[in-house]
Amino acid sequence: MQPNTLLDAILDEAGVSHAGLAAHVNQAGRARGLTLRYEHTAVARWLKGQRPRGQVPDLICEVLAARLRRPVTLDDIGLGVPGEPAAPHTGSLSGFVERATALWRSDQQRRPHLRDAPAVTGTPAVMPVWEWENPPEDVDVSRGGRHRVTPTDLDMLRAARSHYEQLYRKAGGVATRTRIVGFLNSEAAPLLRGGYTDATGRQLHRATGGLVAVAGICAYDSDAHGLAQRYFHQALRLAKASGDRGLGAYVIALLVNQSLFMREYRQAVAFAEAALRAAGTRLTPALASDLYAMQAKAYAHLGDGTSALSCIRRAEQSAERIRRGHEPDETGYVQPGLVNVQVAEALLSLGELAAAGEHAAAAVDTPAHDRGRVHRLAMLSTVELRQGNADRAVAIAVQMAEQARGMESQRLRDRLRAVRDRLVRSGCAGTTEAAELIDGALRVPL
Repeated sequence: MQPNTLLDAILDEAGVSHAGLAAHVNQAGRARGLTLRYEHTAVARWLKGQRPRGQVPDLICEVLAARLRRPVTLDDIGLGVPGEPAAPHTGSLSGFVERATALWRSDQQRRPHLRDAPAVTGTPAVMPVWEWENPPEDVDVSRGGRHRVTPTDLDMLRAARSHYEQLYRKAGGVATRTRIVGFLNSEAAPLLRGGYTDATGRQLHRATGGLVAVAGICAYDSDAHGLAQRYFHQALRLAKASGDRGLGAYVIALLVNQSLFMREYRQAVAFAEAALRAAGTRLTPALASDLYAMQAKAYAHLGDGTSALSCIRRAEQSAERIRRGHEPDETGYVQPGLVNVQVAEALLSLGELAAAGEHAAAAVDTPAHDRGRVHRLAMLSTVELRQGNADRAVAIAVQMAEQARGMESQRLRDRLRAVRDRLVRSGCAGTTEAAELIDGALRVPL
């Protein structure tokens, strides 16, 4: 089930509490000869995505319409399709905008049913990717709102994406998430509801898609995986509206990365294939190298060494073709050494310790932003420990812990904790110092 952010938004607009809605629905039911005994807990379940039975959806519309003094439809409350919540990737573009902005609003208000929702799997996870890749395309994305969107507005959105991405790299997703979600609500949402031509609209949807993707990264980094997935699906829909296949392929790369984390390895392979297949000439060498490297990791986890090594070769060949200054802003994360650390992880899964060590060392020897350096040091420490070089593993782990100071990131904490546990289990000399340093970093709550 996906949280019903539309119902959440309209309840807030109407100023109705959970208990208040339940009482009003019970009263409206009595007027129709129904005996209903709903309480606030039932409304909480509806907000989590459960569909109320029988005539209750119509009663909710009736109650809210009277409160707001305007018609309220089933689509307005996220109950337009019997048996399932409205999906963020289907329907008209204007309807998508309303659902997307309702999600941003609920996220800004820290709704627990949204924050704690699990990521979907199976068909609901695959459909947004399938719909991005296949027709129909958006013929005209113009809109006739009051506020006319200007080139200055577009420049602001692009600058904001760069700003929040850099903040994420320095401070982590936990610290950045509230900032970017607040920006989406205060600045991006009014622009999407504004007035623009088709040409301006495509630029607007592209710029907003880049921002939404970073919001998804921050949610992923905060361990809110269902929320992150919904942001990625939104970004994919915005990419389709923009007509930029390269942006869509970048968003799919984010979904591939999340699939790897969730151990959905076959899904990771399939998503990467979709991006590589559908992006066409808009697939840049940087993005191709990352997609192939992530595919290699997925194949390695599946035990398919032949396919993993084939993808490693393709990743390395693509990386050699990267030309700085000829890549879009979004692929700036594919810095020198990134493919090395991805390949090291794949080789480690295949048991190729010597080759993994060479790639991990090359990654650490290449300059990277603060966040990337933590991941690289973690991988090198892990490989060194597996090779029996305990002293080097400990020294590198100390560097890693010091580098991670000041970052608020669940993913980095996962890395720190995994390295610490491996060191402690090894029982090697010197691990106590490194473990205590890591424990100190983990002691501060996020």
